[in-house]
Amino acid sequence: MSQDVEKRFNGYPNHVRPQMLELRNLILEIAINDNEIDFKEESLKWGEPSFVTNSSGSTLRIDWKKKHDDKISLYVNCNTKLISIFKELYPDDFEYVGNRELQIPLNGKYSKIKLSKCIEMVLKYNLIKDKF
Repeated sequence: MSQDVEKRFNGYPNHVRPQMLELRNLILEIAINDNEIDFKEESLKWGEPSFVTNSSGSTLRIDWKKKHDDKISLYVNCNTKLISIFKELYPDDFEYVGNRELQIPLNGKYSKIKLSKCIEMVLKYNLIKDKF
């Protein structure tokens, strides 16, 4: 983890940091263990932890904001079909905002299996986009 990314995670409130780190670990586990994903780096984009591939997928950003203090957001490129794909596959499993944001509850229950599939689709978007 770079110093900038570490500083960002350390800046989250104590009740948020563990869930953000858990989400980060899930993303990195998927990115590193899937041979089709050509993971490039973890960095900050717009001040948010971001996960970038070389060419297999789209950038995935995550963040928690005081405005929606009971949710963690995953952001995707709004020019992709990702949110519409997620809504079709998992219409009642997550909250969606526009065409770029998927929200999960900070302390509530959600399917980590379904969330993992969404993360995988983001990181493989360029490989799968023609299938939808």
